[in-house]
Amino acid sequence: MSAVPAEQPHAGSREGGWRAPGTQPVASAVVDQALARVHASLSELAEVGEVSLGGFSDGDVMRLLDGLTAASSRVTRELCRVVAEADRRRLQDATGARHVHQWWAGRSRHTHADAARLSRLARALEEPLHAPTARALAAGELRVEQARVIVDAVDAIPTSVRTADGVTRIIGPGVREQARDHLLAAAAEHDAKALRRLGRRILDVVAAELGEAQEAATLTREETRAAASVGFTMVDDGHGRCHGRFTLPSHIGAMLKRHLLALANPARHTEAELRDETGGWKPLRRRLGEALIEYVERYPSDATPQTAGVSATVVITMTLEQLLGEHATALLDDGTRMSAGQARRLACEAGIIPAVLDGEGQVLDLGRTRRLFTKAQRIALGLRDRGCTARGCETTASGCHAHHDDPWSRGGRTDLANGRLLCPRHHRLAHDARYAMTVHADNKVTFTRRT
Repeated sequence: MSAVPAEQPHAGSREGGWRAPGTQPVASAVVDQALARVHASLSELAEVGEVSLGGFSDGDVMRLLDGLTAASSRVTRELCRVVAEADRRRLQDATGARHVHQWWAGRSRHTHADAARLSRLARALEEPLHAPTARALAAGELRVEQARVIVDAVDAIPTSVRTADGVTRIIGPGVREQARDHLLAAAAEHDAKALRRLGRRILDVVAAELGEAQEAATLTREETRAAASVGFTMVDDGHGRCHGRFTLPSHIGAMLKRHLLALANPARHTEAELRDETGGWKPLRRRLGEALIEYVERYPSDATPQTAGVSATVVITMTLEQLLGEHATALLDDGTRMSAGQARRLACEAGIIPAVLDGEGQVLDLGRTRRLFTKAQRIALGLRDRGCTARGCETTASGCHAHHDDPWSRGGRTDLANGRLLCPRHHRLAHDARYAMTVHADNKVTFTRRT
């Protein structure tokens, strides 16, 4: 008679007895008690907040904030440990998920992206190299984003660097440990964003002789990748608006943002221009959008690139009656339409070519050579007008458009006697059929809404 094998204890069983493969273990009392204490502590804090948080001193509120921030880091570290263990056991196989973060996202209602980020951090913190980072997070001394930045920066250090003299230098584990320790010390004073900047140049600190060569190699890779990924898409929604996305090298994006911020600078605009239709302050997002419009509209037409000898300007087609009419439309050469008032405004300064047709569709006027004010004329207008000529407007000359009193689109001349400076807002009003513009003896203008 064969011997009966002794029962083997199982870590997941309360009784420590054998269980059949595939069956669920008995819940551990240790886990039950630990979770119960965590939830009890959180419930106690919640009760304190609901009952008397408003009566606490500023110091108590700060202590609570600091304590809960540290506790959040400690909880996140424990969460990472459990996620890493779930990954080691391949618990995702139970549902056929490919990765543990997909399985966990389904259970926790995290997004897949959030679950994936924390899962990657969890796996990294289990490595011996990152054990000090894990301990700092567990002690509440580190925020989760700081931990992620430190891990990424240390892992990004290459195994070797080719120096300027062509010699390949091996980077040993000691360099990574020094980099980790330096960033952990810096985390006491720097947030994750600042740590990321430090991490990009960490070799300059721990291995200065290799830092410059590594940075040059990194920048070359980034610039090559940026050049290969450049893209621009724009779609007209059919309701008078275009939507788009673009990808640019970082330095080009910085240049564009610098230009738009200069155009959106509140110092260039009156208070009325900084408020929206409801009277509230325009958010920066809208002001940057308006700055982009001004950037495109005021791009010098003589600087636009040419194709087959023709500059890349937009052609607006309209009949003479439409040009002179208050309520009319104009046709752009791409088939879209705009109001005649908008076309007249753009004709003052923007890179637009108006093509005026007679009743038979024949071209009467394809623009005049002196449609735009010259640089010298703009300077003269600035010296004379000192800024926007609308009464009460304080926009300086640098933020103004040059406007034709007798519209260029109706035969007005491009000269100082027929020109004036108007800020973008008042320039729009000057070409808005809903407003009447009055020129006063002091060369100031006022606008009155037509009834």
